[in-house]
Amino acid sequence: MKPAHALESLLVSAAFASLDRLSWPAALRSGAALGDAAHALGIRREVARRNLALAFPERSAAERDALLARHYRELGRVAAEYGRMPRLVAAADGEVVAGVEGLEPLRALAGRGLMLLTGHYGNFELLGAWLGRINPVDFLVQPLSNPAVEARIERLRGAAGVGTISTRGGVKQVFKALRAGRWIALLADQDARGRGVFVPFFGRLASTPEGPARLSLQTGAPIVMGFPTRREDGRHHLVIEPPHWPEGGTDTESVRALTAWHTAKLEAQVRRAPEYWFWLHRRWKTSPPALEAREGRHASV
Repeated sequence: MKPAHALESLLVSAAFASLDRLSWPAALRSGAALGDAAHALGIRREVARRNLALAFPERSAAERDALLARHYRELGRVAAEYGRMPRLVAAADGEVVAGVEGLEPLRALAGRGLMLLTGHYGNFELLGAWLGRINPVDFLVQPLSNPAVEARIERLRGAAGVGTISTRGGVKQVFKALRAGRWIALLADQDARGRGVFVPFFGRLASTPEGPARLSLQTGAPIVMGFPTRREDGRHHLVIEPPHWPEGGTDTESVRALTAWHTAKLEAQVRRAPEYWFWLHRRWKTSPPALEAREGRHASV
């Protein structure tokens, strides 16, 4: 193991152990304080400010900065919950997840393969793991560069009742899991560079992973979108959108249309509660080919 990876693994283990000794409410308070510190230190703060200015030009700089401060605090709370995920998922009804909207149509699909799609929004891993109480769930994930940390996180997911499928293993495992009636939880809201399909997001074309749309169109598996938010007392509230059944073939335009649909759904949710979405990522980093050719550069946002 590389020395840097060993040190990183040690720090992650120490952080998990330290937070694990606290009660859940105390861990949330510590996480919020950690988020405040990250905000004060300016960790990717300018990237987030540029993103917020693009998404909400109608808001004042002060309003956007207040939103960003809330976002950092929520990032800290989510980080503080990570190491105790198995216990949060196993908690009694109402103790951690205080309410769920739209659950009954999803219950009706138990035993049938489908795509659980969300964004880097709130505690999205808790959302997927909690839905695993209804039907077996596998997370489709891009492995971390640090194998020791990746293994630790995979063990946490397993203890929470969730399987893991690596994106490096191809789609065969995904097809097999869907045929077995498992639900595939995945994200599709970060810049996909030249491999993505360009669809509107907050009024700008954004390179977006085509995988969820293509998998849904290839297999006939419906897409179910879900979003977690947090109540003032720290408990989570889950919103489950109605299932969306794929239409059309796997041609480029069908993939683009379905990708545009789920991206628009995410945008609508982010507009409702923007402090939960991950603003620290350069979402509009890749310019559409026509713009790139005209300007001779990539977008810098």
